[in-house]
Amino acid sequence: MNKYTPFSAVFKQVLTPEDIQTLIGKTKGYEDTGNKMTVGLLLDYFVQACYQKWNGFRESTRLGPSYGLPKVHYSTLSGKAGEVPYEIFKRMFQLLVKKCNRQTRRHLNLPKDLLLIDSTTITAANSRMSWAPYKKFRAGLKLHVAVSHGQRSPVNVEESIARRNDAPFGEVLADPDYILVQDRAYGKISRLDQYVLHGQSFVIRLKDNLHLVKPRKLHRPAEGDTTIVRDITCYIGQGKCQSAHRHRVVEFKNDRGEVVRVVTDLRNESAHVIAEIYKARWQIEVFFRWIKQHLNVPCLFGTTENAVYSQLFVALAVYVVLRRVYDEIHPNVPVFVQLTFWEFMQHWRIFSLPLEWQVQFSLFRNKGILEIISIP
Repeated sequence: MNKYTPFSAVFKQVLTPEDIQTLIGKTKGYEDTGNKMTVGLLLDYFVQACYQKWNGFRESTRLGPSYGLPKVHYSTLSGKAGEVPYEIFKRMFQLLVKKCNRQTRRHLNLPKDLLLIDSTTITAANSRMSWAPYKKFRAGLKLHVAVSHGQRSPVNVEESIARRNDAPFGEVLADPDYILVQDRAYGKISRLDQYVLHGQSFVIRLKDNLHLVKPRKLHRPAEGDTTIVRDITCYIGQGKCQSAHRHRVVEFKNDRGEVVRVVTDLRNESAHVIAEIYKARWQIEVFFRWIKQHLNVPCLFGTTENAVYSQLFVALAVYVVLRRVYDEIHPNVPVFVQLTFWEFMQHWRIFSLPLEWQVQFSLFRNKGILEIISIP
């Protein structure tokens, strides 16, 4: 590999100009009529702004030419960002997820991968996003994200204003090919019964005030795990809100000694495994923290829905490609030069990857990125 290969060049090999034109053509009511300022150029600017952590349209247009981007005025870039429907960038993200999909190692030898679902809130001053009122002086929006535990990368994302309840998005993001792992905001009783009927596996934390009716202890061989408090089947809730089916409930102590209560449809797994599955949910919190710290997510450039959501979906797309490249190369690098995901990104950003990484990167690119990445 040429050590000066920029991330943007790899990104363009995965998401080609032909892909972009196809996605634009599928967007009703929009035609990319710009001669110089096109959707493709807007994407290039967003990718570089995310990857290089630029802090706005002004800085992007000032620094862009240094990274091979055509010179444009910041008002032109801002106007284009507000004009282009953000659904185009959302579809770009979804296409990249399909292209970067890969076989994953099963967690705890389970038959299905875990799908970790949660949301993160991004806020700004009311004056910047009046269309998304949140608190007294703040506006806000949410990204509802489903992260594959095996791939350590998002596989589906829905957007909303911050005042929207998380619970309905749990159903939207559900996927029977995975085991859902969710926090208590998603633990609606009627939804648990629906999951059982539809064959959707799940491990979901229950609210502390829910009643457990007619509990029956499950007799399982002891595993020597003292964190397990109780393993039962029961009805959940009372009166009209009571579940129609008996559900398995496992109670265990977390690292702080607090009792956590989760409900699951997994009957053949031990209580220890159920507890470990729920603890894996922490990975999505790490993901949220990572993109906010390293991909410029809290620094919103625009003020319109199109500009804001477009920037966020591009940031998620950048993460997907970065993670795919890292996971492809990392296992083949000697132990003494291994890098964390963050270190890999930092070294690549300033063209200082160790020689061993450059060699593996060359092999990766010589195979043909699009031959390694699955094409839907």
